[in-house]
Amino acid sequence: MGHQRFKPTRSDSFHGDFLYRQVLPNGHFLVKLREVVPWERFSDKLIKCYKGRGRLGRPPYDPVVVLKMLLLAFLYNVSERQVEDHCNFYLPAKYFLGLAVDERPPDHTTLTALKKRIVENGNLGVFQQLLQDVIALALEKGITFGEVQVVDSTHSIADVNTGKDKKKRKRGQRVRDPLAAWGVKSSRKVRDEDGGVRVVKRQFFGYKAHASLNAETGLITSLVHTPGNAYDGHELRRLVERDLAQNLPVRIVAADRGYDSGANHYWLQEEGMHSAICLNRYRTEKKDENKRVWVELKRTEEYKRGQKERYKIERKFGEAKQGHGLGRCRYVGLVRYAIQGFLTAIALNLKRLVLLLTGVPFKGRARILA
Repeated sequence: MGHQRFKPTRSDSFHGDFLYRQVLPNGHFLVKLREVVPWERFSDKLIKCYKGRGRLGRPPYDPVVVLKMLLLAFLYNVSERQVEDHCNFYLPAKYFLGLAVDERPPDHTTLTALKKRIVENGNLGVFQQLLQDVIALALEKGITFGEVQVVDSTHSIADVNTGKDKKKRKRGQRVRDPLAAWGVKSSRKVRDEDGGVRVVKRQFFGYKAHASLNAETGLITSLVHTPGNAYDGHELRRLVERDLAQNLPVRIVAADRGYDSGANHYWLQEEGMHSAICLNRYRTEKKDENKRVWVELKRTEEYKRGQKERYKIERKFGEAKQGHGLGRCRYVGLVRYAIQGFLTAIALNLKRLVLLLTGVPFKGRARILA
């Protein structure tokens, strides 16, 4: 078998690097992002999803170029059609891709093809590995991770007209997104006019992204994706096990009441970690001796410390939804939603990584000139 062959780009031509050096400020976020990350390390992971693995047929674009375009779509919260124009007319984006000033980027169908290859190979582990590679890079660069991990979930609304789907179900027709499910955002008690108390639930139709975030660095370290009706508490162990597999110094795990199960508290204790899972009132308001262990847990410094850090993951979810489109599904189906979740998390981590290493912030959405 021959060596991998990629379609050549011309960033080192006269019309490439020379002109970029004249017009691009060295402190631009995308300039720093290109410098900070050794992007070539991702080629081998992604090329495995290509038929012939880049050795047969017409040379494809280096899949890292395509990955960078996808990340730009999530960084700037634009569609894949829009990001093609973005990369063609916005010089910092073109430089980030490694293209010459007068060179066109891959078209948007190339981005779709990469996602399709990954889905057809059933290889979402590629995205999990990419997320872990960013964490490994942070460790290599000397970023210090703290001992508090915060676990939580956020929801994304499915790209579905639920009214139409309801009619299709009645007629026995296939619905647009059969894996999406109704979940509960929140619930509260209200008093009726007759004095009765009832529980009012705010619901959504879609999926959940379950995440673990390192409180010290603000980096998302692991992700799990489920339909919207999944119980949050079942995902804590899987998330923390992925954190431990990356040799992160996890000592305290914080979470909200949705994770308050005896199984989770027990597992953390057995693994030598401290639980800072927010306790439901019924545990500490019991009228027997069984409440003592929970009262004592609530008094520990580890519990108090973990609870103080919980806001950081809520803030990160707000950033993901408001700035990067995670509030609504871009695609249909759980696998494609997971792609959205991983790419969003990687984009958020890259923003944070550049800031930690260079002090250069991401300044938000750039104007698309097309």
